Amino acid sequence: MNIGIQVDKNDFLYDIHSLVKSFFPEDEVSIYTDGDTEKCEAVRDLCIRVEIPEYTNRKDTKDSLKRSIYEMLSDLTGQQLPWGTLSGIRPTKIPMKMMEEGKSSEEIRSYLRENYYTSDEKITLAETVARNERALIAPLGLTEDSYSLYQNIPFCPSICLYCTFSSSPVSAWKKQVDTYLETLVREMERDLSESGIRRDPTTWYIGGGTPTSVSAEQLDYLLTETKKLYDFSNLREFTVEAGRPDSITEEKLAVLKKHNVTRISVNPQTMNQETLDFIGRHHTVEDTERAFRMARDAGFDNINMDMILGLPGEGEREIRHTLDAIRDMNPDSLTVHSLAVKRASRLTREIREDRMADAGADYGSFGGRAFENDQHIMDLASQTAYDLGMEPYYLYRQKNMKGNLENTGFARPGKACLYNILIMEELQSIRAYGSGASTKFVTADGKITRQINPKDVKTYLERNGASC
Repeated sequence: MNIGIQVDKNDFLYDIHSLVKSFFPEDEVSIYTDGDTEKCEAVRDLCIRVEIPEYTNRKDTKDSLKRSIYEMLSDLTGQQLPWGTLSGIRPTKIPMKMMEEGKSSEEIRSYLRENYYTSDEKITLAETVARNERALIAPLGLTEDSYSLYQNIPFCPSICLYCTFSSSPVSAWKKQVDTYLETLVREMERDLSESGIRRDPTTWYIGGGTPTSVSAEQLDYLLTETKKLYDFSNLREFTVEAGRPDSITEEKLAVLKKHNVTRISVNPQTMNQETLDFIGRHHTVEDTERAFRMARDAGFDNINMDMILGLPGEGEREIRHTLDAIRDMNPDSLTVHSLAVKRASRLTREIREDRMADAGADYGSFGGRAFENDQHIMDLASQTAYDLGMEPYYLYRQKNMKGNLENTGFARPGKACLYNILIMEELQSIRAYGSGASTKFVTADGKITRQINPKDVKTYLERNGASC
């Protein structure tokens, strides 16, 4: 369907749109503020009118407005959303804040249920995550001037169908990788010199892209040069998101061990070969198993695995197969993602073309492959994590997630990723370097500002004085 929202004021537009989209994730949702109700009615299958009252308390008005919209759409569709009116990225911030204020569990549960219509299951999840986060963060002794270090390696062996990260095939930039890494090091040097910040970050995270898509020698260069600039004597965690199994070699793992990397990822996303081929991950199921064993043999005792629920063509049978394989490999943490179909992804473009080519196809199908995700499938993944001795320690949500669910990180005791909590709960600044990197400044009063580098590698290099 084509759905229109007619709003009489330019207030709360993002919140209104996000909530309506939660009820109609597969449909086009447009918002109108020009007062032309006929326009909304003429071009949309459903036109929703929203009147915003005069107000003095913005938060209370926003919450009340979302409850009214939720009640109307719930009656219209017969749906009850698992997270209720909560449409933001970080639902755990609410229980976290209430815990800090000394509120009881019953007060937290009642508040989430009555103010946001959140389901009991999601309230339990959010409360559990918030409690675990607090226990993990308390010993860090965060201060106003503490921060974590992030470096972005924007290269991958190939680009996955659903990907919207600022990533490029490493083969296209092979001759420029050295220049890129040298530029990233110069960016750090310049920032340290100009900002005068302390040189001892809390955590160090290298992501991308796929950091291990570069050579072992190039990895060694980046880690060696970074160690010349910072004091890591009190570093609490060092993660390298190896990610793609087809990028992992014994030589690269040896470099990571030499530089005292404490946590890595070996991410299958799925253990079904047909799906891997379809989404553009040019590796085999056996590659994942080989890379995981190789990392264990190299001495890594904190290995994360990512999986995605809702991939095209995957239902309960395929998910169970992936979960069984992950259980056999026995990772130390498991991050369960619900597929988010993002506007900028190749997946979105191909879905649109597929639907245009076959207007009679079932809505939500792609080349005969259904997108399937629901609470039952999420429960299967969660139970596997619990069976492996893990607890949920962080979660976040995204727009257009299949099943309107969430991404949850599970970990065994002592194996949680501190960086994930710090960036998701915005508990300290993140100083980020490289193309597409987003520095996040967090002040003592909670104010947040961002500084984002160009996503395009060529533009990033040119702006930092490097030639392509």
